[in-house]
Amino acid sequence: MHAQLTVTPAQLPEVLLNAAVVRPVFLWGAPGIGKSSLVRDFAASLGLDCVSLLGTQLAPEDLIGVPQIVDGRSRFCPPEQIARDEPYCLFLDELNAAAPDVQKAFYSLILDRRIGSYELPPGSVVIGAGNRATDQALARPMASALVNRLVHVHLRASPADWLTWATGHDIHPSVVEYLTQRPDHLWSLPPKTEEPFSTPRSWHMLSDLLHSYGDAAGDETIALLAYATLTPQHAGSFRAYLKVARHAFDLEAIVKGDARWPADPGDRDLLYFLAETFRARLVKDLPADKRHASAAVRQFAFRAKSLLVELAEISLEMAQLVIADDEAGHARLPSWFLVEAARDLPRLVDARA
Repeated sequence: MHAQLTVTPAQLPEVLLNAAVVRPVFLWGAPGIGKSSLVRDFAASLGLDCVSLLGTQLAPEDLIGVPQIVDGRSRFCPPEQIARDEPYCLFLDELNAAAPDVQKAFYSLILDRRIGSYELPPGSVVIGAGNRATDQALARPMASALVNRLVHVHLRASPADWLTWATGHDIHPSVVEYLTQRPDHLWSLPPKTEEPFSTPRSWHMLSDLLHSYGDAAGDETIALLAYATLTPQHAGSFRAYLKVARHAFDLEAIVKGDARWPADPGDRDLLYFLAETFRARLVKDLPADKRHASAAVRQFAFRAKSLLVELAEISLEMAQLVIADDEAGHARLPSWFLVEAARDLPRLVDARA
């Protein structure tokens, strides 16, 4: 399903508070961005138990129940997990990954809040969740009748929200510090091949592994853990970041002129991380229109051109990485800076010579 508008994890509770209490909600989002935990936290905030049903592990009878003879008539008895006397939050996880006959079994539960003769207690809420087909995840088309019975909300990953959450949930300091500098690495598109990829969930896993190993984790161990949980590019960058931290390399010191780019061949991964971080800093700080640049930003842009020359003297590949287009062929850096860099770099090279 295509998302016209999205919400962040911080915005979601208010949406659910006003929507889920009157209509069933379906929460769309990529794998690993926290849909399940957000629903559980929302239920807890209302003082409701959260009963989770996993669509991929259900058969129709798991919802409808089995028939019994009562007073000479058959009566379907829904499972005890669902048939509760007190209000609760019914969370239908991976609903759109369920088989068509299971999805049909949800119809009356979603529309009429009942299964057979059992009705959900007043005050109960029904929330479904699922991944999108574009996320390379298991997802079946939902019948239009089911789609039309749900309020559809699309969730996106938010680095700011996740970092706020992380400070109160014992996330490893190295993970927090890295994502503070590289928030764009919190989430990546699921790959078309079977390999790890970065999500809030995978960063949480890496944090748990780092806590488990403790101070005994050396560079090779960190590399093993990072490549086992993250997108390969992010794993290499995270490994390099820890080397930067341990070797006291710092981009801010390089920008200020208090340090230089690492030039030792053995520090190539450090140089790669610093070059990527430098590019991210340029993308963040340089406005699209030079007329909106303050005096401090113009001074930084001038310094950045000198740093590009210094970087190119060590590795032309790394300097090209800084100014390269993105995967879609679009310029990452503003055109005015690229034009000025092309004009001024020969002069800066001559000045250094």
